[in-house]
Formats: sequence, structure tokens, C-alpha cells
Amino acid sequence: MTRPPPPKAPPIARLPLGQTLVELLLGGAVAVAVSLGLQLAVDRMAVGPGTYVLQSLANVTGAVILVGLFVPVGLGWAARWPLWCNLAGAWTGLSALATVLLAIPLEATKFFLGGSGVDNTFRLQYMERMASTVGLADANYRGLAAYYPGGWFWLGGRFANLVGLDGWAAYKPYSITWAGLSAVVAFVLWSLVLRRNRALLVTVVTVLAGFIAFGPDEPYAWPTTAWLPPVALLAWRVFRRGARVFTWPLVLVGGYLGVCAVTYTLHLVFGAVVVVVLAVLAGVLDLRAGAPPWPTVWWLSSRLVVIGVLAALVGALTWGPFILAGGLGTSNVAAHFLPEVGASLPTPFVPTSAFGVLCLGGLVWLVWRARDELATVLLVITGAVYAWFVLSTLAIVANTTLLAFRFIVTVDVALAVAGVFAALDVLRRLPVVSVRAIGVVLAVAGAVSMMQAGVDSSKGMVAAAESDYDTDGYNAKGEHDLALDAAWRGALITTIDELSRRPPTENVVLSTEERLLSFRPYWGFQTTTPHYANPLAAYPQRNEEIRRWASSSGPDELSARMARSPYEPPNVLVLRRGPEGKLLLRVASDSFPRAAPVRVEELEFDPGLFESPPFVEQDVGPFVVIVRR
Repeated sequence: MTRPPPPKAPPIARLPLGQTLVELLLGGAVAVAVSLGLQLAVDRMAVGPGTYVLQSLANVTGAVILVGLFVPVGLGWAARWPLWCNLAGAWTGLSALATVLLAIPLEATKFFLGGSGVDNTFRLQYMERMASTVGLADANYRGLAAYYPGGWFWLGGRFANLVGLDGWAAYKPYSITWAGLSAVVAFVLWSLVLRRNRALLVTVVTVLAGFIAFGPDEPYAWPTTAWLPPVALLAWRVFRRGARVFTWPLVLVGGYLGVCAVTYTLHLVFGAVVVVVLAVLAGVLDLRAGAPPWPTVWWLSSRLVVIGVLAALVGALTWGPFILAGGLGTSNVAAHFLPEVGASLPTPFVPTSAFGVLCLGGLVWLVWRARDELATVLLVITGAVYAWFVLSTLAIVANTTLLAFRFIVTVDVALAVAGVFAALDVLRRLPVVSVRAIGVVLAVAGAVSMMQAGVDSSKGMVAAAESDYDTDGYNAKGEHDLALDAAWRGALITTIDELSRRPPTENVVLSTEERLLSFRPYWGFQTTTPHYANPLAAYPQRNEEIRRWASSSGPDELSARMARSPYEPPNVLVLRRGPEGKLLLRVASDSFPRAAPVRVEELEFDPGLFESPPFVEQDVGPFVVIVRR
């Protein structure tokens, strides 16, 4: 008995392998060129901070780009143009849209969204590290295999070297460039499974949904979020074919999971779950249709194995050294974080905005058209997100989470894409002649509304970037408030370089100024937060070592204890001078499940501990820089 093929099954991919590769390469090159060119043009505007001019420019420019993308396609003009013209226009428009929505609001500052605070402290430190080495290395600890996937940051280091910027300064243009590149790659991926006009439409909506949900704020995670739906649809088609299939769609799915592995581990796990669920669902449907059990299990399993092996091979590029160093299974607190936004289930379908209406329509469409292949895939992704939230809540029993809040943008994108097809279904049923014109007007109006909501939602992060201090001691507003630690950043760097007489990569620093290591590739004795600490670094034990040093009775005992330390001791300490002459150092520890997951303890060092020849010190504002020679 042979398994009958599905009736009128569409091809697995609408584009052949060669054309797909060409479009990925050429489209990617155009996206990067357009993004960098626009960023250079925006930097020349010199508008400055503290004005609504930048928000206005971003909104108007974005609206013009949206009109340019939608009108030719919606009114049928693009159908008369050659393919290369349509593709070049789509690539340019998509990259430009994603770029201007970030570059224009951030025109006044060297920082990306959020400045150097919160998670960006680690991200900038990783960029500094990768810009200072050609290999993979831990962001903080010298000699340890990298724990956090470094693929995106390694490329960022090469970008920084190419354009001649420090890692922290390259983070903003590099992140914006990736936003433009991600949009174009998403369009190519959608073109594999949808007609060109629909691929363009859902890519635009993906970009706008991402901005509303703060997707580009995490620039190394946003690409794999944007690419998941088309890749999942391709995987579904692979699993629904009983006959032989071309190998390259399997390679693409496995390659996608591999990219997740080298950039964002959470997306690897989630993406693998989605792919496996799709395979199981395909098998169940085949068995219900009368397919023989064992052959069905065999070909589904073999395709999953191919995908898994490819993903593992790519992932080994960054995970291999860490696993070989014995890091697999080592305890860590990376998932000990539950922000307020993660305490509630995501409900983007509340119809109080154009985006909410779109998502509500998408939710209805998913239920109504559940048997449609795209609806099936989007339902699986949406259901997986909500299941992840439930499991993350249950994981609290084990004193951890699954960081479910990171998938809010995933469900937003899935429902928004579904909303596009809901709108198309409604338009096809309108009893009017000028359906095209109505569709274009609604598309432009809705997209502009969503775009402006996205720009508005980022205002707080833009303000933080404009208020943050550069290494020259000033921020984008020209402020130089010496009461703020950040104003002394440049002076601290200069003092460390002068006293240590070493290049930055030869210094191991223990600092109470938590963002200092984000601006120079110093090695750190300890990270500023346990959640980004390498499990191989023994974070709690290092804290205990610091406490032992602080309890020393004199310089000789301190020197001896540092010399006998099982960890490479710091040769530079940056401490704060306290009110009674004591030298203070902040030490962080995990405090999950509290809302503020980090507990900060302030240790006191007696100034007399450093009154001996091995130590030299110099006051820098409220800080004391101590170098052990």
C-alpha cells in the first residue's frame, strides 16, 4: 500500500535553490548598503536631542516608504515591471524602513536603544571583547570558553574592525544594519512559500510588529524571530510530503536552527520544539489519512535527524569549546528573571489600536482557517508561545523560569501575519469594484498607524540613549554632571591605562563602576550581574574570594591571598571612597524570585590594605583606581 500524495499540493518552495541563494546574497548586499548609506545621511543631519523633530522625521519618512512599497503592488503597477526592478525596490524599501525607524530617532547619540544600561552593559562588553580578538572568547573572564553564543557578536567585532570603531561605538550602526538585513532576508524566506506580493506585505507587517513589541531592542535575537514563521511553513511542507524531497529545504531549516544556536539559545530550543510539533502533527494527519505507520515514522524521523544534525554542526562553532571545557550541565542563574511583563499572558489582540485590531482579526482567522497550511503553522507557533508561558510559570517550582517574556514579540508577529490574511479574505468578499484601491488605503493607513506606535514605544529607550555618557564625560545633550558616575568614565579609563602601563586586554579589573568594562576590552574578575556570568567562572566562589580579600588584616596578607587565589586576581581595582574613608565595592548576587533579581552588597576595604609598594592608587572623582604592579 503506497501513501497517496496530498491533493493539489503546492510545491515545497516557490523558488529554486540557485535563485534563493542569489536573492539572499544580492538582497543582503543591497540591504547592508542601503542601511549604512542611510545611517551616514542621518548622521549628517545634526538635529540634536530634546526635540520632536526626529520623531516627526522618522514618522514622515517611514510613511513615504510605506506608500512606495504598497501602492505599486496594490494597484498592480509592479506586475508590469521586470522582476529585477521589483526585487530591487522591495529590498531597498524594506531595508530603508527598518533603518530609518531606528537611525533617525537615535540620530543625536552614539548609543543604541537603552544606552549602556541594563542588558546593554553586557552587550557592549561583548562587542568590545569581540572587537579586540579574532577568536571567540568569554565577554568577561580571561581563559574561559565563551558561554553566551557569540556568533552575532563575533561578526560585530569584524564590523567594528572594518569601520574603525571601538566595539561599544560600533554596536549602534551594527544593530541598525542588522534590522535592515533581517527584513530583506525575511522577504526572501517568505518568497519561498508565498507569492511575491503577499511576501512583501507580511514582511512589512513583521517589521512593524517587531518595533511595537521592542523586537529590535535585542538585535541579535530579532532576526531569528522574524524568520521563524516562513521557515516553519517550509518545514511543514517538508513533513507533509511522503515522496522524496529536495535536500536543500531540509538544509535551510537545519541552518536556521543552527543560526539560532550560535546567536540566541532560547530561540534554538523554541524553534526545535515548533519543528518537532509540526513533524508530529504531520505524522498524525498522515496516519489518519491511511498512511502506513512505520514508513511514515521512518521518513519523518529521518528528516528530523537531518535537520538536527545540521543544526548541531552549526551550533558546535560556538558551543563546542564550552561543552569540551565541561560546561554542559553546570548550574547557572541565567533564567532567574521574571519581569512584570512576563507575569501576564500576552494579549496583543485587544482592539484598542490598529495593531490590536489586526491581531484580533488574525486570531479569528487562525481558528476559522485552521486547516489552511499557513494557519496551521501560525497556530502551532502561537500555541507554543502560550504553552511556554504556562511551563515557565510551572518552572518557578524548580526556582527558575523559561524566560517566556522573550516570546511576546514572537506571538505578536505570528498574529499580525495572520491578520494580514484575515484582511485579504475580507477584501475578497467585498461587493465593490474598487477593491484594490480600498485595500491600498487600508494597508497604508494601518501600517502608518502601527509604524507610529512603534516609534512612540521606543521613546523611553531613545531618551536613555541620549542621556548616557560617552567616554569623553559628556552625553548627547552636552551635559557633564560630575555627580553622576558615568561622567567619570573617560577619566577612569585614562587613569587605568596610565597606572597599569598595559594595553586594555592585559588588565584584569574589579570595578564598582559596573559599566566601565563596556567601554574598554578589560577582562573582569567578576561580572556585574550573575545572570550573564559564565557557569565555568564559579560566580559565588569568586564573591567569597572578594570577601576574603576585604577581610585581610594588612597589605601583606591581602597580597598573599590574591597570589594564592584559584582565579586570576585583578591587577586593577576601581573602588568608591566612602564617607568615613573606607573604600567600597559592590558585589552582586542572585535574589530570584524577587522582582529585582539582583541583590547588591557593598563591601568595605580598609585603605591601609593598599599602603604598600605593590599597590599604586589615584583618586578619580568619587572613585579610587588601585593598580597592583
